[in-house]
Amino acid sequence: MMLPEWERLRITRAEAEYASVAKDARVAFALWVVTGVFGGHRFYLGDTAQSAAMLFTLGGLGVWTLADVFFIRRRVRTVNARRRATIMARHGIVEPEPVNP
Repeated sequence: MMLPEWERLRITRAEAEYASVAKDARVAFALWVVTGVFGGHRFYLGDTAQSAAMLFTLGGLGVWTLADVFFIRRRVRTVNARRRATIMARHGIVEPEPVNP
């Protein structure tokens, strides 16, 4: 089924807006390597309160920083999914819920 032109433009505009705010896991990992104990990767992902806590505790004396390496990719996916849902809702585009097997 073909979508009307105005509908395709609305979807394209929403996708472009999402692409401009989506976070990249490679950047988050690079920030973790360089600024991990200061929470730079958390600032990048918008987790300001957790970033400040990492900053003032030096990443929980390194423990929190080491644990984060296992959770960065999942956190990036979560942040991006929320941003995408917000943008699509703002443009009136409802996406189906993912089916979990």
